[in-house]
Amino acid sequence: MTEESDPQDAIDSAGESKADALDPRVAEYTAGQKQEGIPFIGAGPGDPGLLTLTGKELVDEADLVVHAGSLVSSELLEEHCSHAELVNSVGKDLEELIPLMRDAYEDGENVVRLHSGDPAIYGAALEQIDALEREGVPAYIVPGVTSAFASAATMRTQLTLNEVANHVAFTRPQGKTLDPEDDHIADFVGMGDVTTCIYLGTHAIPETMDRLLEHEGVDPETPVAVVYHASWPDEDVMVGTVADIGEQVEAAGYRASAMVIIGEAATGSGYERSYLYGDWANRGGDGEGDAAEYPDDGKTAEPEVDD
Repeated sequence: MTEESDPQDAIDSAGESKADALDPRVAEYTAGQKQEGIPFIGAGPGDPGLLTLTGKELVDEADLVVHAGSLVSSELLEEHCSHAELVNSVGKDLEELIPLMRDAYEDGENVVRLHSGDPAIYGAALEQIDALEREGVPAYIVPGVTSAFASAATMRTQLTLNEVANHVAFTRPQGKTLDPEDDHIADFVGMGDVTTCIYLGTHAIPETMDRLLEHEGVDPETPVAVVYHASWPDEDVMVGTVADIGEQVEAAGYRASAMVIIGEAATGSGYERSYLYGDWANRGGDGEGDAAEYPDDGKTAEPEVDD
């Protein structure tokens, strides 16, 4: 790529413009709508059935699918993308990926960029989108199911639970990308009512648990669930505590592709009945005020209340 189209220049320029005003397309489209340009699709955690309907329609129409290698299941690629040219993005930098997608799009091909999970979570999608749009190629995001949600479904639980978990933290452990001073896992876990979901950290589970054990505010008996390959045919689940889950993962030999969920919500224990189907639902009896009104259209719906 030429100096004028350097991806870093595109990222810097886009950052400056976004700080000044929202992209006008924000007001024109909602998530899930097909738009002009290259869609960045969340392929979901693995099971092809967890690909959204919009995502399926777009990959079914694709001529070129640039995908995230083994992070996207081969079953999904075979089922939905076998008709298209497939390009594995692993090992390719922006200087190679952007011209590849740009040229195909300008040649009239339907180009799809397929990310694992949801592009909004550790997807590195925005830098590609900004670089493409600097080249005159529009792009947009089609959301997918992230592995934390698939793991919660496997565990038959919720990430938020009344009187147990009021907050959810998506994070990653310290390493090459995250400096030790930016690692807040112990802070999240120590708060007690936070469900902490650790991405990109399978290889570091033992070391992460050791650091948690050294933190005064962390109870060693805090539940931990580790879901390897959530929704894949070889999915595996390990349940333990901060004190012992590291040994389990080491014994299993997993070094990648597992979601770590820390907190009482991981096992779905200890929660209280919600207000939504308890006191709130039974208040009054005359029917007045039983539904919250939308301010714009007069429709009614269940209000947003604590779960």
